[in-house]
Amino acid sequence: MKVIFKQDVVGQGKKGEIKDVSDGYARNYLLPKGLVEIASAASVNNAKLAKEAEAHKRAVAKAEAEVLADKLNQIKVTVEVKAGENGKLFGSLNTQSIADALAKQGTVIDKRSIVLSEPIKQAGIYKVTVKPYAEVLAVITVEVVGKK
Repeated sequence: MKVIFKQDVVGQGKKGEIKDVSDGYARNYLLPKGLVEIASAASVNNAKLAKEAEAHKRAVAKAEAEVLADKLNQIKVTVEVKAGENGKLFGSLNTQSIADALAKQGTVIDKRSIVLSEPIKQAGIYKVTVKPYAEVLAVITVEVVGKK
């Protein structure tokens, strides 16, 4: 029986795939659980249109991320953090602090997009990687200034 997967099914198929599965498996397990639908001409066409729409959506998101990455590569951010006498921070600089500093400059970035290769525990100038999209990277300059 030819079916279209509505969800990922381990060992069988991924969402949007059109595959042949055994009749009994489809009738007794996949269809009652709502994991698949029978592949008719209309449903196959709808699945193809949904795949194309998703691909277009991903392409637009990637293009927007590339524009943002170009903008981020030019940015220098200054973050003030409590520090001791020799510039050693009390604790370490986290991604939320960097995201807040970027937001003050007018660039809103999710803190989960900021990647710290190692914790920042000393005042100074650092290069920090930002991943606005899966395949798009940007590097911002973060100046950590200790305040007392």
